[in-house]
Amino acid sequence: MMMKAYLAETIGTFWLVLGGCGSAVLAAAFPELGIGFVGVALAFGLTVVTMAYAIGPISGCHLNPAISVGLWAGGRFPAGQVLPYIAAQVIGGIIAGGVLYLIATGKAGFDVSAGFASNGYGEHSPGGYSMMAALITEVVMTAMFLFVIMGATNKDAHPMMAGLAIGLTLTLIHLISIPVTNTSVNPARSTGVAVYVGGWAVAQLWLFWVAPIIGGVIGALMYKAVNVAKD
Repeated sequence: MMMKAYLAETIGTFWLVLGGCGSAVLAAAFPELGIGFVGVALAFGLTVVTMAYAIGPISGCHLNPAISVGLWAGGRFPAGQVLPYIAAQVIGGIIAGGVLYLIATGKAGFDVSAGFASNGYGEHSPGGYSMMAALITEVVMTAMFLFVIMGATNKDAHPMMAGLAIGLTLTLIHLISIPVTNTSVNPARSTGVAVYVGGWAVAQLWLFWVAPIIGGVIGALMYKAVNVAKD
Protein backbone atom coordinates (compact mmCIF):
# COMPACT_ATOMS: atom_id res chain seq x y z
CA MET A 1 0.00 0.00 0.00
CA MET A 2 2.79 2.45 0.87
CA MET A 3 4.53 1.79 -2.45
CA LYS A 4 1.41 3.08 -4.16
CA ALA A 5 1.59 6.22 -2.04
CA TYR A 6 5.25 6.75 -2.95
CA LEU A 7 4.50 6.25 -6.63
CA ALA A 8 1.60 8.69 -6.37
CA GLU A 9 3.91 11.29 -4.81
CA THR A 10 6.44 10.77 -7.59
CA ILE A 11 3.80 11.21 -10.30
CA GLY A 12 2.17 14.15 -8.54
CA THR A 13 5.43 16.02 -8.04
CA PHE A 14 6.35 15.27 -11.64
CA TRP A 15 3.13 17.01 -12.70
CA LEU A 16 3.72 19.98 -10.41
CA VAL A 17 7.24 20.62 -11.72
CA LEU A 18 6.38 19.95 -15.35
CA GLY A 19 3.23 22.06 -15.23
CA GLY A 20 4.56 24.92 -13.14
CA CYS A 21 8.13 25.18 -14.38
CA GLY A 22 7.05 24.19 -17.87
CA SER A 23 4.69 27.16 -18.01
CA ALA A 24 7.55 29.44 -16.94
CA VAL A 25 10.11 28.04 -19.40
CA LEU A 26 7.88 27.47 -22.43
CA ALA A 27 5.01 29.94 -22.20
CA ALA A 28 5.70 32.85 -19.85
CA ALA A 29 7.73 34.99 -22.21
CA PHE A 30 6.30 33.89 -25.52
CA PRO A 31 6.10 36.96 -27.81
CA GLU A 32 2.82 38.88 -27.42
CA LEU A 33 0.88 35.90 -26.08
CA GLY A 34 3.11 35.05 -23.10
CA ILE A 35 1.26 34.11 -19.91
CA GLY A 36 3.58 36.14 -17.64
CA PHE A 37 3.77 35.93 -13.85
CA VAL A 38 0.01 35.54 -13.47
CA GLY A 39 -0.11 32.60 -15.83
CA VAL A 40 2.79 30.86 -14.11
CA ALA A 41 1.17 31.40 -10.72
CA LEU A 42 -2.06 29.88 -11.98
CA ALA A 43 -0.21 26.96 -13.53
CA PHE A 44 1.40 26.01 -10.22
CA GLY A 45 -1.94 26.31 -8.44
CA LEU A 46 -3.70 24.20 -11.06
CA THR A 47 -1.17 21.39 -10.75
CA VAL A 48 -1.96 21.14 -7.05
CA VAL A 49 -5.72 21.34 -7.57
CA THR A 50 -5.73 18.61 -10.21
CA MET A 51 -3.44 16.29 -8.26
CA ALA A 52 -5.27 16.87 -4.99
CA TYR A 53 -8.33 15.22 -6.48
CA ALA A 54 -6.33 12.62 -8.44
CA ILE A 55 -4.02 11.29 -5.71
CA GLY A 56 -5.26 12.90 -2.49
CA PRO A 57 -6.96 9.68 -1.36
CA ILE A 58 -3.83 7.65 -2.18
CA SER A 59 -0.96 9.64 -0.68
CA GLY A 60 -2.47 12.83 0.71
CA CYS A 61 -0.95 14.76 -2.20
CA HIS A 62 2.00 16.37 -0.42
CA LEU A 63 4.18 16.91 -3.54
CA ASN A 64 6.61 18.84 -1.39
CA PRO A 65 9.18 17.91 1.28
CA ALA A 66 8.27 21.02 3.28
CA ILE A 67 4.67 19.83 3.45
CA SER A 68 5.65 16.33 4.55
CA VAL A 69 7.92 17.71 7.28
CA GLY A 70 5.36 20.32 8.28
CA LEU A 71 2.55 17.78 8.56
CA TRP A 72 4.81 15.62 10.70
CA ALA A 73 5.54 18.61 12.95
CA GLY A 74 1.82 19.26 13.15
CA GLY A 75 1.06 15.71 14.23
CA ARG A 76 -0.64 14.78 10.98
CA PHE A 77 1.99 12.49 9.41
CA PRO A 78 4.11 9.61 10.78
CA ALA A 79 7.84 10.25 11.14
CA GLY A 80 8.72 6.97 9.45
CA GLN A 81 7.14 8.07 6.18
CA VAL A 82 8.80 11.49 5.91
CA LEU A 83 12.04 10.42 4.22
CA PRO A 84 10.41 7.99 1.73
CA TYR A 85 7.94 10.71 0.75
CA ILE A 86 10.76 13.23 0.28
CA ALA A 87 12.72 10.76 -1.85
CA ALA A 88 9.67 10.11 -4.05
CA GLN A 89 9.02 13.84 -4.45
CA VAL A 90 12.60 14.67 -5.40
CA ILE A 91 12.68 11.81 -7.93
CA GLY A 92 9.44 13.07 -9.49
CA GLY A 93 10.81 16.60 -9.68
CA ILE A 94 14.06 15.54 -11.32
CA ILE A 95 12.25 13.38 -13.88
CA ALA A 96 9.99 16.34 -14.71
CA GLY A 97 13.02 18.60 -15.06
CA GLY A 98 14.52 16.10 -17.49
CA VAL A 99 11.38 15.93 -19.62
CA LEU A 100 11.17 19.73 -19.65
CA TYR A 101 14.84 19.94 -20.62
CA LEU A 102 14.28 17.59 -23.58
CA ILE A 103 11.33 19.72 -24.75
CA ALA A 104 13.04 23.09 -24.21
CA THR A 105 16.22 22.09 -26.03
CA GLY A 106 14.12 21.37 -29.11
CA LYS A 107 14.19 25.11 -29.80
CA ALA A 108 17.28 26.59 -31.42
CA GLY A 109 19.17 28.94 -29.15
CA PHE A 110 17.80 27.60 -25.88
CA ASP A 111 20.20 28.35 -23.02
CA VAL A 112 19.65 26.37 -19.83
CA SER A 113 22.10 28.59 -17.94
CA ALA A 114 19.67 31.49 -18.34
CA GLY A 115 17.64 30.03 -15.49
CA PHE A 116 15.34 27.19 -16.56
CA ALA A 117 12.80 28.37 -13.93
CA SER A 118 15.39 27.89 -11.16
CA ASN A 119 15.05 29.68 -7.86
CA GLY A 120 17.66 32.22 -6.88
CA TYR A 121 18.63 35.30 -4.91
CA GLY A 122 20.93 38.25 -5.49
CA GLU A 123 21.78 38.52 -9.17
CA HIS A 124 19.69 35.39 -9.83
CA SER A 125 16.54 36.80 -8.25
CA PRO A 126 14.09 38.00 -10.94
CA GLY A 127 13.85 41.34 -9.15
CA GLY A 128 17.39 41.45 -7.76
CA TYR A 129 16.38 40.74 -4.15
CA SER A 130 19.01 39.88 -1.54
CA MET A 131 19.63 36.52 0.11
CA MET A 132 17.99 37.76 3.33
CA ALA A 133 14.91 38.94 1.45
CA ALA A 134 14.72 35.55 -0.27
CA LEU A 135 15.12 33.70 3.02
CA ILE A 136 12.38 35.70 4.73
CA THR A 137 10.07 35.33 1.74
CA GLU A 138 10.47 31.57 1.51
CA VAL A 139 10.03 31.02 5.26
CA VAL A 140 6.93 33.21 5.52
CA MET A 141 5.27 31.97 2.33
CA THR A 142 5.80 28.33 3.24
CA ALA A 143 4.57 28.94 6.79
CA MET A 144 1.33 30.41 5.49
CA PHE A 145 1.03 27.58 2.97
CA LEU A 146 1.20 24.98 5.76
CA PHE A 147 -1.18 27.01 7.90
CA VAL A 148 -3.78 26.87 5.13
CA ILE A 149 -3.10 23.19 4.41
CA MET A 150 -3.58 22.27 8.07
CA GLY A 151 -6.82 24.22 8.19
CA ALA A 152 -8.20 23.01 4.87
CA THR A 153 -7.56 19.38 5.79
CA ASN A 154 -8.84 19.66 9.36
CA LYS A 155 -11.48 17.06 10.24
CA ASP A 156 -14.06 19.84 10.59
CA ALA A 157 -13.32 21.36 7.17
CA HIS A 158 -15.19 20.50 3.97
CA PRO A 159 -13.07 17.74 2.36
CA MET A 160 -14.13 18.51 -1.21
CA MET A 161 -12.90 22.10 -0.95
CA ALA A 162 -9.40 21.34 0.39
CA GLY A 163 -7.74 20.90 -3.00
CA LEU A 164 -9.16 24.17 -4.29
CA ALA A 165 -8.17 26.13 -1.18
CA ILE A 166 -4.63 24.75 -1.24
CA GLY A 167 -4.19 25.30 -4.98
CA LEU A 168 -5.42 28.88 -4.76
CA THR A 169 -3.07 29.53 -1.86
CA LEU A 170 -0.13 28.34 -3.94
CA THR A 171 -1.29 30.64 -6.75
CA LEU A 172 -1.38 33.60 -4.35
CA ILE A 173 2.06 32.72 -3.00
CA HIS A 174 3.47 32.81 -6.53
CA LEU A 175 1.78 36.14 -7.28
CA ILE A 176 3.56 37.59 -4.26
CA SER A 177 6.98 36.00 -4.51
CA ILE A 178 7.92 35.23 -8.12
CA PRO A 179 9.78 38.58 -8.34
CA VAL A 180 11.79 37.75 -5.21
CA THR A 181 12.92 34.13 -5.67
CA ASN A 182 10.97 32.79 -8.66
CA THR A 183 9.00 31.11 -5.85
CA SER A 184 10.02 27.82 -4.40
CA VAL A 185 8.20 26.96 -1.14
CA ASN A 186 9.06 23.43 -2.32
CA PRO A 187 12.55 21.89 -2.23
CA ALA A 188 11.60 19.17 -4.75
CA ARG A 189 10.45 21.80 -7.26
CA SER A 190 13.71 23.70 -6.80
CA THR A 191 15.88 20.61 -7.09
CA GLY A 192 14.03 19.30 -10.13
CA VAL A 193 15.28 22.10 -12.35
CA ALA A 194 18.44 23.23 -10.53
CA VAL A 195 20.28 19.98 -11.25
CA TYR A 196 20.01 20.68 -15.00
CA VAL A 197 21.27 24.24 -14.66
CA GLY A 198 24.15 23.37 -12.34
CA GLY A 199 26.52 26.15 -11.27
CA TRP A 200 24.77 28.99 -9.49
CA ALA A 201 21.42 27.17 -9.27
CA VAL A 202 22.94 24.27 -7.35
CA ALA A 203 25.10 26.62 -5.25
CA GLN A 204 21.99 28.53 -4.11
CA LEU A 205 19.79 25.45 -3.73
CA TRP A 206 20.53 25.18 0.00
CA LEU A 207 18.28 28.17 0.73
CA PHE A 208 15.37 26.54 -1.07
CA TRP A 209 15.65 23.49 1.15
CA VAL A 210 16.33 25.20 4.46
CA ALA A 211 13.82 28.07 4.26
CA PRO A 212 10.75 26.10 3.10
CA ILE A 213 11.31 23.35 5.69
CA ILE A 214 11.70 25.89 8.49
CA GLY A 215 8.61 27.69 7.23
CA GLY A 216 6.65 24.47 6.98
CA VAL A 217 7.36 23.59 10.61
CA ILE A 218 6.49 27.13 11.75
CA GLY A 219 3.21 27.11 9.82
CA ALA A 220 2.15 23.75 11.21
CA LEU A 221 2.95 24.80 14.78
CA MET A 222 1.09 28.08 14.25
CA TYR A 223 -2.00 26.17 13.23
CA LYS A 224 -1.71 23.82 16.19
CA ALA A 225 -1.51 26.84 18.47
CA VAL A 226 -4.78 28.34 17.22
CA ASN A 227 -6.52 25.00 16.89
CA VAL A 228 -5.31 23.43 20.12
CA ALA A 229 -8.84 22.80 21.40
CA LYS A 230 -9.74 20.64 18.37
CA ASP A 231 -6.51 18.71 17.70
